[in-house]
Amino acid sequence: MPRSVEYHSGNFTISPETKFYTNLSAESRQALTDYLEGTSLGSVPFAESATGNNGIELNLCDSSIVTGNEAYRIEIDKKGIRLSASTETGIFYGLQTLLQLLNNSDNKTLPALTINDSPRFPYRGLHLDVSRHFFDKEFVKKQLDAMAYFKMNRLHWHLTDGAGWRIEIKKYPRLTSFAAWRPFDKLNDWWVGGRTFCEQDDPRAVGGYYTQDDIREVVAYAAERHITIIPEIEMPGHSEEVLATYPELSCSGKPYVNADFCIGTEKTFEFLENVLLEVIDLFPSEYIHIGGDEASKSSWKTCPRCQKRMADEHLNSVDELQSYMIHRIEKFLNDHGRKIIGWDEIIEGGLSPTATVMSWRGEEGGIKAVKAGNQAIMTPGKYCYLDAFQDAPNTQPMAIGGYLTLEKVYSFEPVPDSLSTKEAELILGVQGNVWTEHIPTPEHYEYMIYPRILALAEIGWSPSEVKKWDNFHTRALQAVNI
Repeated sequence: MPRSVEYHSGNFTISPETKFYTNLSAESRQALTDYLEGTSLGSVPFAESATGNNGIELNLCDSSIVTGNEAYRIEIDKKGIRLSASTETGIFYGLQTLLQLLNNSDNKTLPALTINDSPRFPYRGLHLDVSRHFFDKEFVKKQLDAMAYFKMNRLHWHLTDGAGWRIEIKKYPRLTSFAAWRPFDKLNDWWVGGRTFCEQDDPRAVGGYYTQDDIREVVAYAAERHITIIPEIEMPGHSEEVLATYPELSCSGKPYVNADFCIGTEKTFEFLENVLLEVIDLFPSEYIHIGGDEASKSSWKTCPRCQKRMADEHLNSVDELQSYMIHRIEKFLNDHGRKIIGWDEIIEGGLSPTATVMSWRGEEGGIKAVKAGNQAIMTPGKYCYLDAFQDAPNTQPMAIGGYLTLEKVYSFEPVPDSLSTKEAELILGVQGNVWTEHIPTPEHYEYMIYPRILALAEIGWSPSEVKKWDNFHTRALQAVNI
């Protein structure tokens, strides 16, 4: 729902004679033409001068007229449509609103109106886990198309986890020739069958990975839709696949024993830094997600190398040992012009002032982060974990558990009442998370995400005062039936 909508008398109908005009550069105009080709507007003939009557104008304007990087204004009257924004991103989001109006209209007839709109939060995200079950690049592109339509602007790509490594790293080819493949079709079978990996050419091999060319293609596709992809490389826990392949990075030195990297050996940091250098080269995102969640830390308590590291660095607990690792990786990324995001466990043992916290174990981690002056993204499981059941479980496909209806998702308020105005400004936005332990197919994935992600899209974009459940429910049902 836009921030402000005013209806006027009359309407405008888009016809085959309707001409388009934009003052965007020739390169940007061509990119826009290519994008619109796949939408309900179809092939758009741009004129060389302003169109006047029976026209649609998409114009960059001064920031004093439309303020905000993602803001736009739409004016529709009987003469035509004028879309104005001070940035190309604003033009793009205004087009999404125009497309939504068209997709819910009869014969491309639109009501006369004025829309002034801008997002509530700068971060509006979807998380995709491709480790537990692999989804190819065309599936990812399809989700990017849907995200753009609903004005979402961050894809959090969970590329590594204990169940499989999904990104080509030139320096460590065994990550994709071995750690990306398992001799079991379903994750549950792998989980109870020894949790082993196999060679890519094994007849039983199930899995996959993205080549670096695939990554570049998807990143460029996302950028054309004004979406930033944030890659996640898990550390120090959820790393069984790496340690099965390179056991010297574990505390035991043996495959299939540990899930956490050994923090006491410099080989761990050499490996992670080499991986991150290639990740940085592939992803222009300001942020790199480094995980940080659910590390057991148990092997560190008895590992001589980890204990020595703790003594040398004057660390009093394994929580502080994890914090040492996170700070060290963060410094490496900062030195290369990037920042880190981590799950809320990165708070344990001390938090760097430049780290951003993704709060998943409730809202407490986000609250603690912003009260310390850090930025936070709210994604608590109670409202944002879309792998939960959304209806009576005996009527639904397999899910992780729990019960999360569309209405409950929509009821989420990302800014807790306990925050001051200044602290509230550190809440960057919201994200819907999809974990794929029990989601082996694209059809199952899309069943779980839609329409619940639409509730989070509206929470991220629309000001709270325009949110109304009954109105949203009607629009969401229309949207998923387009």
